[in-house]
Amino acid sequence: MRVLALLDGTLADPDSPQIRVDDLGLMRGDGVFETILVVGGKPRELTPHLDRLDRSAAMLDMPPPPRAEFERAVELVLGNWSGGAEFALKLVYTRGVDGGDGTPTGFALGMEIGTKVLQQRAEGLSAVTLDRGVDADLAARAPWLLLGAKSLSYAVNMAALREAERRGAAEVVFTTSDGSVLEGPTSTVVVVRGKTLVTPPSELGILPGTTQYALFRAAERAGWTVLVEPIKADELYDAEGVFLASSVRKITRVTVLDGKQLPDSSALLTELQDLYESEY
Repeated sequence: MRVLALLDGTLADPDSPQIRVDDLGLMRGDGVFETILVVGGKPRELTPHLDRLDRSAAMLDMPPPPRAEFERAVELVLGNWSGGAEFALKLVYTRGVDGGDGTPTGFALGMEIGTKVLQQRAEGLSAVTLDRGVDADLAARAPWLLLGAKSLSYAVNMAALREAERRGAAEVVFTTSDGSVLEGPTSTVVVVRGKTLVTPPSELGILPGTTQYALFRAAERAGWTVLVEPIKADELYDAEGVFLASSVRKITRVTVLDGKQLPDSSALLTELQDLYESEY
């Protein structure tokens, strides 16, 4: 099942043509997006997602996303969803038609969650580390590269996932050229050391994670120490647990990294999942 809501306050048929072939989001990936988990009719971290949509659009020098119109589109999707209790809600905002009047394109789309995602939530996944081809201060030195923006230009991320599949894995942990951990193509890396959760800083040019932030809020209240600091890729192999946090996949454990079996973190996964769910 899918539900499509446009920014003009109307519903549209997701199986019928809606986007012009000369829309810059299609032609050049010139736009931004967010994906939100909805559970029991309630979107999780909606305000942080909308805030991040604003930041990404600003990085692309796009007009600010019209928040009231996006919120109305979200409510339309929620009110017309009749599928499962959980679904993914995607917000998309492009620069609009090439050579047009500058009016952006925007919509909200509700979609079922795939069985692969549900399986990875339960069973974990294997990953490989791949060099992202950046150094630790590139985001500050070259802001035009849009590191840290959630843009529609996901070709590199998808190519990395295909490379992981060629290597017999399902996911990627990107690293800098000097071996610091960045993020996954669609996730934030979280490492467990004792009673401490660690994630890399967004200053490296990675996307601040909404799910990771929710987990850290809950963990801190429960007495955990939470740190945002650089992580060396070599440290992942000796950690008590390596996890990928993302909106739809929630908290997912990495079971194998670069062909090496990691310590069994299934009990930790349950603990982290419980912490995350306690936020809602």
